[in-house]
Amino acid sequence: MRDDRFCNSNCPFTRAIGTIGNKWKPMIINVLGNRSIRFGQLHAIVPHISRKVLTEQLKELEEDGLLERLAYKELPPRVEYKLSEKGLAFLPILEYIKEWNLKYEVALIPKETDYQYGSKTKDDAPVF
Repeated sequence: MRDDRFCNSNCPFTRAIGTIGNKWKPMIINVLGNRSIRFGQLHAIVPHISRKVLTEQLKELEEDGLLERLAYKELPPRVEYKLSEKGLAFLPILEYIKEWNLKYEVALIPKETDYQYGSKTKDDAPVF
C-alpha cells in the first residue's frame, strides 16, 4: 500500500522512498531485471508474497512508470510484465544495495534461501 505522505513530499529522496520503499517492490524489480515475466512465474519466484499483494504491487509499479504490463490478445489471455526505461534505470541502484549488503551483513544466509533469481554471487555463479 502506497503512503501518499511520502509520495507527495517536497523532498526528492522521500518521494523516491514513497515510490520504491517497501519490501516487495525492490524484490519484484530485481526479479524482473531485463526480461518479461508472466504473473504466475513472478509469483513462484518472489518468496512469501500473496497473489493479492503481488497484484497490488504490480499495479503501483505500473502507475509509477517503473514497469509495463503487456496484455496479448490470445486465448487463453496472456499477460507479461517488464521493466520500463525508468525501472531499468533503477537496476544499478539495486546492485549497489546488494554490494553494500554483502560487504556489511552480519550473518550470511545459506544460498538455498536466497530470493534472487539469476543474480550473481561473488564467484559469478548464478543463484536460483
